[in-house]
Amino acid sequence: MLRANWVLDPGKFLSREEVDRLLETARRRAEAALAKGLKVAVRDYFVVDLALSTGLRVAEIANLKCKDIFLNDRMCALLVRNGKGGKKRLVRFNGSFGRHYEEYVLWKQAFGEPAGPGDPLLLSSNTGGHMTTRAIEKAFKRTAARASLPSRYSIHCLRHTYACELYRASGYNLRLVQKQLGHAHIATTQVYADVVEPDMQRALQRLYAPRQGRL
Repeated sequence: MLRANWVLDPGKFLSREEVDRLLETARRRAEAALAKGLKVAVRDYFVVDLALSTGLRVAEIANLKCKDIFLNDRMCALLVRNGKGGKKRLVRFNGSFGRHYEEYVLWKQAFGEPAGPGDPLLLSSNTGGHMTTRAIEKAFKRTAARASLPSRYSIHCLRHTYACELYRASGYNLRLVQKQLGHAHIATTQVYADVVEPDMQRALQRLYAPRQGRL
C-alpha cells in the first residue's frame, strides 16, 4: 500500500562530507586488510560502495549472484532478479564502481572464493552461501562506526542517500530516480524531491534578502 503521507526524515540520509568519510574509511580498512591477507574489511568496502553506487535494498544486495553484473563497452549495469513485489529491473552504475567490481572479483578468485556465474556475489564465511541481510547491515555498521558516523544510520540510509544524490546529479529527473530505485509509484520517489528542492533553497535565500540583521 502506498504511504502517501510518508516524509523522509533529513536524519535518514548522509551528507556529502559523510559519504566521502565513509568511503575513505572503508577504502583504508580494505587496504590494511589486503596487506595482512584478511578479508572482512575488503568485503565491507565493497558492500558500502555497492550500496552507494546502486541504491539497492539490502535484500536485493544479499541476493546478487556474480552473473547479475554486466560490464561491457555499452553499459555498466546489474540485474535485480527479485526486487520488491517480485519485479525485475536493470540498475545502471558508473565506471568507477565497475572498476571496483572487477578488482573485487579478482580478489575473490585470489582468495579462493567461488566466482562463477551462479555463485553469490557476497559470500558468507560462515555458511558458504549468500551473506544475510543482517550480516550486510553489520558490515555497514562496522565501517560507519570507524568513520564516526551517527549510530542512527543503517544501510538503508545509503539507499536514501543515493536517491538524493542521483536526483541532484540527473538535473532533478524524478522519473530517472524512480526507475533506478524500482518504485512502482512516482509518489514514492517524490519524497526525495521534497528534501532536495533547489527552487525552495533559492527562494529562502532571497527571502528578506535586503535585510542585513535583525537588531
